[in-house]
Amino acid sequence: MTSSDFKRWLDNLLIAIVFLVFAGFIGFVFSVTGAFVGIPLGYKLWMRLWLPLFQPALGILMAGALLIGVWGWWEKRRQGSEKID
Repeated sequence: MTSSDFKRWLDNLLIAIVFLVFAGFIGFVFSVTGAFVGIPLGYKLWMRLWLPLFQPALGILMAGALLIGVWGWWEKRRQGSEKID
């Protein structure tokens, strides 16, 4: 696996996780709104999924964003050193 293949795989994984987090946020908004109104829209289900699903997804998303940032910085620095040589 080359570095560009790994970066493409990581980008695709992070995109999927972003959609999961957005869907979870939308579900959270609907469930909290329903809980305030008195309509059960899955707030208890969302709370049960918070620890095993959404917290790790957020952690992976943040770690991946940091990794992509460091990767970009490293490639820019490497390209700068190749121009000097």
